[in-house]
Amino acid sequence: MKIVAVEINKRRQAFIVRTRRAAYPLPFSQCEPAPSRSDPPIRATVDDELGREAFSYELESGRQGTIHVESVLEYNQDPDHLAELALYRLTAEAREKFDESPLSAREIARRLGTSPAQIYRLLDPTNYTKSLKQMVTLLYVLGYDLDLGVGSRPRPPRSRATRAG
Repeated sequence: MKIVAVEINKRRQAFIVRTRRAAYPLPFSQCEPAPSRSDPPIRATVDDELGREAFSYELESGRQGTIHVESVLEYNQDPDHLAELALYRLTAEAREKFDESPLSAREIARRLGTSPAQIYRLLDPTNYTKSLKQMVTLLYVLGYDLDLGVGSRPRPPRSRATRAG
């Protein structure tokens, strides 16, 4: 996801990161180095060198930081981003199981009623057009069950945004 603009909101003590889809706040306290009242941010710019997928900021003291858009989306618990992340993790697991499997791509495709090319598309981590059902079915054919659950366990605490690059 590309960042369109980034603003410094000193009143809210946050960067406001704008994408085509929405504006997301990122509190200064989640940044490293963290801006403060004694060392406020003086500049924040979208980083073209990182494909507009990050922004850089400079503090009055001269210290600088860079924040990737994924850190912003994760902090804000963007549902689309979290769903893509879950699909990515399932894909990575399926890829690992596929590499360990004694079955050929042709045999897996036959069992799924599809083509070997489609199997490789399912195993492509950059392909987000696949469904959860397709991934569960693929893992099942590879000999693995998937346990999904919705529980009341608390979400992990929000952590500081990590530096990009």
